[in-house]
Amino acid sequence: MENPVVGMKAEVQVTGLSHDGQGVARLGSHVLFINGALPGESIRVRLTYKAKRHWIAEMEELLKPSPDRQKPPCILADKCGGCSLQHFSDAGQGHWKKQKVVDALERIAHLNHPVNPLLGCEPSLGYRNRAIIPLERLDDGRLKAGYYRPGSHQIVNMNHCPVLDPRIDALIEPLKADLEASEWPVDRDCKESGGLRHLALRVGVNTGEVLLTLVSSHHHLDGLALQAAHWMARWPQLVGVCLNLQPKPSNVLMGEETRVIAGRSWLLEQFCGLDLRIAADTFFQVNTPQAERVVPLLLEALASLPPGVMVDGYCGIGTYSLPVAASGWQVHGIELSAEAVKQAKANAEANNLSHLATYEAGVVSRCLPEHLIHCDVLFLDPPRKGLDSFVVDAILAQPPQTLIYLSCDPATLARDLGQFTASAYRLEQIQPIDFFPQTIHVETLAVLRRN
Repeated sequence: MENPVVGMKAEVQVTGLSHDGQGVARLGSHVLFINGALPGESIRVRLTYKAKRHWIAEMEELLKPSPDRQKPPCILADKCGGCSLQHFSDAGQGHWKKQKVVDALERIAHLNHPVNPLLGCEPSLGYRNRAIIPLERLDDGRLKAGYYRPGSHQIVNMNHCPVLDPRIDALIEPLKADLEASEWPVDRDCKESGGLRHLALRVGVNTGEVLLTLVSSHHHLDGLALQAAHWMARWPQLVGVCLNLQPKPSNVLMGEETRVIAGRSWLLEQFCGLDLRIAADTFFQVNTPQAERVVPLLLEALASLPPGVMVDGYCGIGTYSLPVAASGWQVHGIELSAEAVKQAKANAEANNLSHLATYEAGVVSRCLPEHLIHCDVLFLDPPRKGLDSFVVDAILAQPPQTLIYLSCDPATLARDLGQFTASAYRLEQIQPIDFFPQTIHVETLAVLRRN
């Protein structure tokens, strides 16, 4: 065939999805990535860009659709970058996400280990307990609120988002109207003098409490206290209105200072029978029911062991260590955020678990070694980048009997498991869990036992 050039059109068969959810096809010896295409489809494409090792193509015509193709539940699905798999059926997403874990283990860690069926999420819409929505004020004074177009800084204006918990989704449109009428300046370009940047909403899924936070580069918002009082009176479920100050010209969503304008700075959530206080800037899993499904899996992995000491690296506010403490284990959490540690201690005290749950603020790689000496179980829930080499080295130098790893990226999980299973550990179980339906992301819980 002739050499591909930009603008060339061709009919191709989609054979799979890339790690970021793009359809993969071949044109002769050339690999094509096509946004919105699904495995098994015949499509007509136009080549748009030549990358180093592949071509980017646009789908011009769908000739034979996949049986897993569906009408996206959101009218903005083809424009908004928040979700990329709404055109893929729940069953199709589930199969692909499990296979994504399998492929990462085989390709990166060279592990051919059985992977449990994905724990799917029902319902697959309305599950997100938190929204942080970018804002923009147009020249004519109108306010735009919405997520960005893929690969851009352009806001797709929205009034509703079907993946949000309906209790916070219902607040977006009236809040937009109030913010527009306020004439408060909006800081779309991250300038210190700009004004509002984001509208943040959070709901306690099991309590119904809602927390509203405005993120701004400054506090000069005339009439904010009066508006906050109006919101509190209008919505009884609203327990607090806060102002988070983020003056830095960066993409970091929230700053270090949060001021309470009305009500309180936190909402109450009930998680696996425990009361947790969650603030505006607290890291907490966005899918509460799926996060709760992790706890029985964690306790099952501990069931064959006598109660001992579990160390929780990257512990946050004690989301997973507190339920373990409630089962009779001594737990010690390590967390970089001093504010999260403060909340973890408060949550332990509120649930009468302070005698079993202790927490410290610090870098995991520095704090972990001294705690591994008397550690029976190590639980790790690191950020997407996985474990740094210092953490891996510390664990391999003093390997606990059981290692449990909750990951939000199959690639970094596989990288780290490859190092652990090369010497100290054997892999016992791999359980993928869908925390993020309609997106490319998948959580995975791995249980390892020392050789």
